[in-house]
Amino acid sequence: MKSFFRSQLPSLFVLVLVAAACSSKTEDKAAQLETLKKKQAELTQQIETLEKEVAKENPASARVRMKDVAVFELSPRIFDHYVQTQGNILSIDNIQMSAKSVGVVTQVYTREGDAVSKGQILAQIDNSLIMRNIDEIKAQLELATTVYERQKNLWNQKIGTEIQYLQTKNSKEGLERRLATLNEQNEQTKIKAPINGTVDAVNIKVGENVAPGAPALRIVNMDDLKAFAKISESYISNIHKGDRAVVYLTDINKEIKAPVTFVGRSIDALTRSFPVEIKLPSSHDLRPNMTSTLKIIFYTEKNALCVPVNLVQDIKGEKVVYVAEQDGDKLVARKKIVNVTGVYDNLAEIKTGLKAGDKIITVGYQGLNDGELIKI
Repeated sequence: MKSFFRSQLPSLFVLVLVAAACSSKTEDKAAQLETLKKKQAELTQQIETLEKEVAKENPASARVRMKDVAVFELSPRIFDHYVQTQGNILSIDNIQMSAKSVGVVTQVYTREGDAVSKGQILAQIDNSLIMRNIDEIKAQLELATTVYERQKNLWNQKIGTEIQYLQTKNSKEGLERRLATLNEQNEQTKIKAPINGTVDAVNIKVGENVAPGAPALRIVNMDDLKAFAKISESYISNIHKGDRAVVYLTDINKEIKAPVTFVGRSIDALTRSFPVEIKLPSSHDLRPNMTSTLKIIFYTEKNALCVPVNLVQDIKGEKVVYVAEQDGDKLVARKKIVNVTGVYDNLAEIKTGLKAGDKIITVGYQGLNDGELIKI
């Protein structure tokens, strides 16, 4: 065995030396690659610096390096500050009716979709017993009235006693009060429309028992609708009654402009929001519970400077817009640090950093450098 290892030892030694040499070559190549990359970066930076210097000294020779851009001239415009949220269309008069008395329904005079007027009888509850009592009291009252009138004539002629006159009078008046009570009870057996509107639901049928509090019919006034939404409490000091608003109805692709008619003053503890309502004009297209988008304008700047929001770049924590400026006989890009006060409808309102007449670069603004040569 020892002789075997002695015979193989030179070969093993050679293999170790070859492996070490290969590893050394691989490390050398990686180091060389890293060195070349650093040199390439340095050369690129030197080339860019020299190109800029040559372009400044001889613009004609650098014309091919000019970046193509498009611009628009900045001018003041009206700019609305608003809050936008989702809302619903509600009926101001959406009334769920019930019977005023207990009984069996004998007649239903309407169905869903019927237009009804205030005071119209929509359903009748069994009133047969009340009607019999009314007929009985009417007969008694007729007799009592005749007796009273005769006794009154006698009393006027000083015939008879005063107590006879007062008794007949009291009897007649008592029956009149009883008849009035029965008539009132009879009216309570009729379910009447409290408003003008459209019957939206009929929840009773002939032969069913009804009772006060149980849903019987629902009437909706389609001419008296409002848009309702809840707004974040952060806008509680901005939104006021009378503010301009736009209600957009997605389902029917319709836009309605109307003022804010109600602003709640209390904050919902759960949602941290407050209610806002906008009364809507009458329209056959509108339906209760339709979804809508509400845009409430709480401030308008008449001479605002605005640019498309995508032109505002965030560079090292600063808001930047590039404009085209004339530098002698050259056109260069200038970086303007701006203060954005609001973003609405994809427009950014610029408070400082730009002025009317500036030529805002709209195409080719990505990757621009301050002072870089451009052409329109």
